[in-house]
Amino acid sequence: MIALRRGVVLAVDRPGPAAELTVDVSGERRRALSFEPAEVGDDVVVNVAAVDLALGSGGFDIVHVNLTRGLAGSGEPGAHVMKLNYTSLQHAVMPVEEQAPRDSVSVGGKPVAVVALHGQLPCVAWAAAQARPGARVGYVQTAGGALPGAMSRVVRELLSAGLLAGHVTAAPAFGGEHEAISTAGGLHAGLTALGWDAAIAGPGPGILGSATTLGHGGLVALDSAHAALALGATTVVVPRMSSGDERERHRGLSHHTRTVLELMLRPALVALPEGETPELPGEAHEVRVGAADVDGYRASGLPARTMGRGIEEDELFFRASLAGGTVLAEAVGG
Repeated sequence: MIALRRGVVLAVDRPGPAAELTVDVSGERRRALSFEPAEVGDDVVVNVAAVDLALGSGGFDIVHVNLTRGLAGSGEPGAHVMKLNYTSLQHAVMPVEEQAPRDSVSVGGKPVAVVALHGQLPCVAWAAAQARPGARVGYVQTAGGALPGAMSRVVRELLSAGLLAGHVTAAPAFGGEHEAISTAGGLHAGLTALGWDAAIAGPGPGILGSATTLGHGGLVALDSAHAALALGATTVVVPRMSSGDERERHRGLSHHTRTVLELMLRPALVALPEGETPELPGEAHEVRVGAADVDGYRASGLPARTMGRGIEEDELFFRASLAGGTVLAEAVGG
């Protein structure tokens, strides 16, 4: 059963495509996120499941429906493909795949960086821009983390700064600049019809996890890597690495990345920062060492925390991610 509660909006703390609200739910003031416009006094229904289970999902409820002003929506004119289909939140979109060439499924060797955590995205995008100024690098948001495209502040910041050339939400993810039915379709359209020179594929904020080998959102990197390889992309796996995680399974080369590399059906490039030589499982993956300008990234003002840890507390995470961006850029036009 969905954990829904009725409440009243007390404050709009931050307006925008993912508005942050304060909602009175049975006399309790709770933070909430709304993907539709909301105003003080609105009667809303919020989903409280994640906060009540203390899942570390950001500490806010999600507005399920705005009873005051949310019942007059008509959808996007001409849209004909459903996202979140056969759920109460299904809505029609225009699939970006319809813009792509239909006589070929190749992206001509253009590079795709596959990340497992949303926190890697700004590092990869920034490092790619430093190594290859002017390159158009787009982002395909996949399953594995938050599904609403509007939820990511860092995506909006990267788009505004010109560090991302576009944002496609693929498969169950929704709400980006463009919508794709599949990750493969999103990558293909981005690297052909949208004119990207390279792409980054990975989940939105947050990650699903169960402390098991296969039950975690990081495994979506396996699907993304296979999609990129099948399209003929130069596929760069950006490993999740850590020097500060208290969990042994994530120290050094995370078991998330280790599992993906072990299960991949074809080899890919694996980006590593200088001085790191973890043993890689699986097929004969090729290591590419990339520069990691940690000081430059720190000075950029972009998000510099992962799982609550800053660069000083987990430098390896940032070095590995930055190396991924450098390797991605080096593969542009290669």
